[in-house]
Amino acid sequence: VQLQASGGGLVQAGGSLRLSCAASGRTFSSYAMGWFRQAPGKERDFVSHITWRGNTYYANSVKGRFTISRSNAENTVYPLMNSLKSEDTAVYYCAALRGVSDRYYYPDEYPYWGQGTLVTVSS
Repeated sequence: VQLQASGGGLVQAGGSLRLSCAASGRTFSSYAMGWFRQAPGKERDFVSHITWRGNTYYANSVKGRFTISRSNAENTVYPLMNSLKSEDTAVYYCAALRGVSDRYYYPDEYPYWGQGTLVTVSS
């Protein structure tokens, strides 16, 4: 599966931004999708995950502010980021794994990655 992330940009602190990740292929509904982010000089960190059934999981740092949804008909995942903070500034990556994984918060679990989209939150 090939992934194309988009929607990044510059936003003021407290604002909102919706990213998207479009996937190629006919079997999108069988993939779980994850989002990770990487700030300059830091490791790639887990942000959110949505299973093929639509169950969602979030990092503590974004819980209550970010949501993730998917449209299997559109082969797209939509992370919505609210109440953005300067520390949310990073390159955001979408990733896919086939089936299910209990280790969804580890980047190594995902064999497929998009190219990343930059989110900059100004304070």
